[in-house]
Amino acid sequence: MMTDDRQSATLLYIADPMCSWCWGFSPVIDRIAQDYGDRTPLALLLGGLFPDTSAPMDEAFKTSLREHWEHVQQLTGQPFNFELLEHSRFIYNTEPACRAVVTSRRLRPGAELGFLHALHAAFYRDNRDVTAAETLCDIAAENGFARERFEIEFASARAETRRDFALAQELGVHGFPSLLGCSGGRIVMLTEGYQPLPRLIASIDAWLEHDVSDAMPAGIDSGN
Repeated sequence: MMTDDRQSATLLYIADPMCSWCWGFSPVIDRIAQDYGDRTPLALLLGGLFPDTSAPMDEAFKTSLREHWEHVQQLTGQPFNFELLEHSRFIYNTEPACRAVVTSRRLRPGAELGFLHALHAAFYRDNRDVTAAETLCDIAAENGFARERFEIEFASARAETRRDFALAQELGVHGFPSLLGCSGGRIVMLTEGYQPLPRLIASIDAWLEHDVSDAMPAGIDSGN
């Protein structure tokens, strides 16, 4: 039987628009939001995978990325475009894309998960530069946001974005995607890293039914 605390339970999803495992996890989290939304609202927190990168990718990093992306593609079936790895001057700074999602949350609360997925697809499938403000504003306009208003809000959302990053760290999140169950002042790690839908559903159901207070098993992988 549900307790009063559990009636106000929330699922907290921590992700990054330039995290390949989060892109792979997109169909899973969409299904979770759809199936549990009437009982347990889903909130999105931006994690900040590489928020302060200033140097272009070197060959070692490109090799690591390709290995990650190929693994994600094989495991999840999500499409990837590997042309980015041929660019010589690309700087893998995830702060602007995270800030764009925060901006979408400011302007249209509840739309941020869909906008996160739009950025994932733009980056991983379409090879668009989501580190560039102009590109981010273009994608926002394509997804129904007023471009000029989005551009203004985007420019002023740095502090709010950093608060998301800081909260993720305070919660002890070290890998993305992560999903936390929050209820009655307690926080349960349901997954830190990718998990397939059936396994994650079992974890969420156990948390909802029994108010599980210890950490659930870690996911398969997390990171770029």
